[in-house]
Parts: sequence; C-alpha cells; structure tokens
Amino acid sequence: MFNRTTKNITSKYPEKVLQFGTGVLLRGLIDYFIDKANKNGIYNGSVVMVKTTGPDVSEFTNQDNLYTISVRGLENGQAIEEDIIVDCISRTLSTKTNWEEILKTAENPEIQLVVSNTTEAGLQYVEENVLVGCPESFPGKLTAWLHNRFMTNQAETLVVPTELIVNNGVILKEIVYKHVIANNLGNEFSSWLNQKVKFCSSLVDRIVPGKPNQEEADKLFEKIGYNDNLIIKAEVYRLWAIEGENIEDFLEFAEADNGVKIAKNIDKYRELKLRLLNAPHTLLCGMAYLSGFRLVKDALNDEMMEKYITILMLTELGPAIPLNLDQKTTHRYGREVMDRFRNPYLEHQWLSITLQYTLKMKSRAIPLLLNYYNTFDSVPQYFARCFAAYLLFMKVTKEENGKFYGESEGESYLINCDFAPYFKGVWEHDSAHEVVSNVLKNKDLWEYDLTTLKGFESNVENHLSNMMICGVKDVASALNVYA
Repeated sequence: MFNRTTKNITSKYPEKVLQFGTGVLLRGLIDYFIDKANKNGIYNGSVVMVKTTGPDVSEFTNQDNLYTISVRGLENGQAIEEDIIVDCISRTLSTKTNWEEILKTAENPEIQLVVSNTTEAGLQYVEENVLVGCPESFPGKLTAWLHNRFMTNQAETLVVPTELIVNNGVILKEIVYKHVIANNLGNEFSSWLNQKVKFCSSLVDRIVPGKPNQEEADKLFEKIGYNDNLIIKAEVYRLWAIEGENIEDFLEFAEADNGVKIAKNIDKYRELKLRLLNAPHTLLCGMAYLSGFRLVKDALNDEMMEKYITILMLTELGPAIPLNLDQKTTHRYGREVMDRFRNPYLEHQWLSITLQYTLKMKSRAIPLLLNYYNTFDSVPQYFARCFAAYLLFMKVTKEENGKFYGESEGESYLINCDFAPYFKGVWEHDSAHEVVSNVLKNKDLWEYDLTTLKGFESNVENHLSNMMICGVKDVASALNVYA
C-alpha cells in the first residue's frame, strides 16, 4: 500500500472539477487527462470525486485518493508500457453519507466543470423532490447542485456527461429542465441555467478493463515497488470528444493530450467509433469464434484473418460511413483500431462481443450495408461472409433451462441474444436457402427487406452453404473471390 507520504507526492491543486462516478472509465480516461495536464504544468486543478453507489469510500481514502494506471498496448505498432500514479483526486465523497458536503462544493466558483458517468441507466427522469435530502437520480442530484450554485454564487458552469448515449448532453439538459418545472424552482433559476450553464454532449473511448488479475497484479507490484488496491489497466488509445463552442476556458487541460477533442460537431468521432470499431467487432465475432479464435488478439496474429479484417474495414466499411469522410481519415483510424485489436495485453473474448448479437448487427452494421449499396450498388463480399457466419453462429443446437446454445467443433457456446428463440425456429429445417430468405426479409429484425439488395441474398446463401460444408475459416480464407 502507498500513500502521499510514502510515495513522496505532496502536490495539491485547487478543486476545479466535480465528478459524479468513481468507475474505472472515468479514472482511466478523464482523470488521466487532468493528471497529465497538471504534471505538464498546463492545468492546476483537482477533482472532487463523488460515489453515487454505496456509502463506503474507504478504498479511496485509505490510499489518500492515489491510484495507479497501468497503460499497456500498441501505438503505431510500438509496444507501450507506462505505470502512472494519478494524483488529481482531492477527495472522494459519497452521496449516501456526504450529500451536504457535496452540495457545498457548488459554493466554490472555481469548480466550473461537472462530469459524470453513471451508466446509461443514470440518465433517466425520476419524479422526486430534488431539494429534500439527496435525490435518487443523478439528474435530480445535478439539479439540486445547480440550484445551490444559483442561490450562492451563480458562477458559469460546464456540464459534460460521458454516459454512452448519443446526445447525452442534450438528454441530461432536458431532464434537468424537467426537474426545474416539476419542482417549481422558478423562472429566475431557469433563466440562469439557460444563460450560464452549458450542457455539452461527449463521446468517450478507451478500453479500461479494471484491476488486473492477481497473478498479473503481483508482477506489476513487484515492478513498480508498491501494492495498490486501486490499480487499473488501460489501453494506450484514448478519446474524449466534446461537442461545443467557446468552452475551451473550462477545459484548459485539453492541451495536454491530443486525445481530448473539442469540436462544434462530434458526429465524425461517433461514426468512426461506431462503424470502424464497433461494427467490425460485431461483424467478425461470429466468424472469428467459429474459425477457432477465442481472443481478439489471436485472430489478429493470424495472417489470413488480419488480411480479412483489414480489407473489410478499409474497402467496405470505411467508404460506407454516411458522413463521406475522406479516405485518409478512415485509413488512419482503421490503423489505430488494428493496433487496438491486436493489443497483446488485453484478453478480449470474441464470445463476449456476441452479446445481443442481432441488435448490434442491426444498429452497427446494417446501416453500413445500406449505405454501401447506395454508394456502389454492389455486394460487399466480405460483409456478406460475415453475415453468413452470423447466421451460422445463431444456429441453436440445444436449449437448457431457458438458455440457447450453438456448437462449434464439438464445443457448446451460449447464444446470449434475445432473438435466439426466433433463430431456433428458423434453423429447424437446416436449409441455408430457407434461413437466409427468412432472416433477410424479416423487417421486424432490420426494419428493411434485405432481400431487395441486389445479389446480397444469393451471396450470403452461397457463403453459408459453403460454411456448412467446408467450415467458416476455409470460406473466410477464400480472399481471391472478392469481386
């Protein structure tokens, strides 16, 4: 265990940020940026960290709010290993036991930035009296905090949620205003909110797996020379894209790292992440798993699969992104994604990516398929093979206790998808033609009849038939059939 004395870390910074959430993503990304800026003399501020679940903050206070980020991964093909002691948390408070103290931070005009990550479920409206005790919901807590600020100093404030919801800033603002009306907080408060408080949507992207397993932790502790109960792992790649204008004064720490992007519109960053990170994951998870790969990095170490993934991303998915991004941008991001996929330090399971496979296919991949046809009016062959592998992965071979399973090389796997019962029925006749026809024309799945896409049905059927006969990996390896 270490503390500020034993590690000879004595620097303290004035409190400038209120952070709702103590999770690994905030600590491994947002606090990482602030800490880096402090150490480089660009920023001079600390974070009041608020725990919104449970009263116990002793794990943080026992270490004087210090913790280590173990950064591991690849950047431009080069291995990166860094162990960073984060020293930007001034104190950790719990909404369960320190609510009045949290409210009091609103009286400090130097705290001008509020960030949050309370999970997607946190951005919900709950009918409640926000001025009596600690509100139940995060938007309720924020409304109470902002009201106390209005009543005391009325300093300008920037609110930047990082929950993984599109337009999270807009949604949070709408909920806060709903609380203002429901709680009769007055026109003056509403006017101040409108003039002095900015809500900015943002997008965060960094894989932060959390605490390493015991064996890995022991090796790390031996390397760094101390034990740390709060140590977390993080990949090298980092992104915090913030949507807004004239907000740079609230975000001075952004200068310390090019992973912080401030832009009038962040659709580009969202589309790149969704279409060149999330969509390839979704398209490839069934194919990779049925080809015998269990970890993402293992597939990238296979020459054939690496080539397949590269062609899929750069020649089919990249050009189909609806924002008409230039090739240089998509290729640069694609190379970054490949480095992330092959990160030797992360144990990323392909099977875990198949969670809600069908919904992910619908939201992440199908829009690219439709736009590819709008642009090229031809079959994206690599996409078609991935879709065929998806259909084969969804073949239910047994049902036990309400759960559905498929089989690959004699090994059962869980089909963790709400549409597994549907696919059990679709596969009853075990006919590639019937499966492809029924699934592609199902508008309840895709909100579109995919059989109307010229040549797509016949190509998927052909690939699926071959996969059922020869195996998925053999079909994937037939790269020369691309047309």
